[in-house]
Amino acid sequence: MKLNVFKPGTRLKTGYMLRAVAAGLVLSLAVSLCGFTGECNEIRQRVLRLHVLANSDSKDDQQLKLKVRDTVIKTAAGLFDAAASEGEALEQAKARLPELEAAARQRVFEEGYQYAVKAEICEMYFTTRQYDTVTLPAGVYDALRITIGEGKGENWWCVVFPPMCLSAATQAKEISNVLEPGQEDIVTKPERYEIRFKIVEIFEDICNFFRGWFGG
Repeated sequence: MKLNVFKPGTRLKTGYMLRAVAAGLVLSLAVSLCGFTGECNEIRQRVLRLHVLANSDSKDDQQLKLKVRDTVIKTAAGLFDAAASEGEALEQAKARLPELEAAARQRVFEEGYQYAVKAEICEMYFTTRQYDTVTLPAGVYDALRITIGEGKGENWWCVVFPPMCLSAATQAKEISNVLEPGQEDIVTKPERYEIRFKIVEIFEDICNFFRGWFGG
């Protein structure tokens, strides 16, 4: 009967190989995540979002928020049709802010409320959000924000450039007009990138925490 004799260097060699394999997997993930993060940055820079903040979470205020949303979307219809980029859409939105704010304020008044209304362009942090079949990665986006009253209620959001608010049925076509094929694949097939989406969100949450901490 032949006995298996343990050789002192065997365990060390096996441990070295396992560490090498683990390091290779980590490196591969890091390279993959680096590319994914870059694509997410590009996506954020090509999208303009609409954000409507309700006065409170009361039923009446939430219903008012949706009515204001409808008015803003109707007023903005066609506003970004000629825009070739998020930058152009942003400039058009800035130029029309008084008109959009006046329309939202008028709707609030017509519904019997005296809330103040503010329309502004700002940079806002969003968690990973899904809009029908399009998922946008977490991070800071340019946004057209409408605040009703104290703005302490649940918010509503959509994408105004490309113009996805009006027709969810054509959203895939519209998003493909401003994104590269790889970026379009990310937002329309998030199940392929579930882990990377989560890692990016954790990273962006941490960055957003520090932005708030340092007043950025």
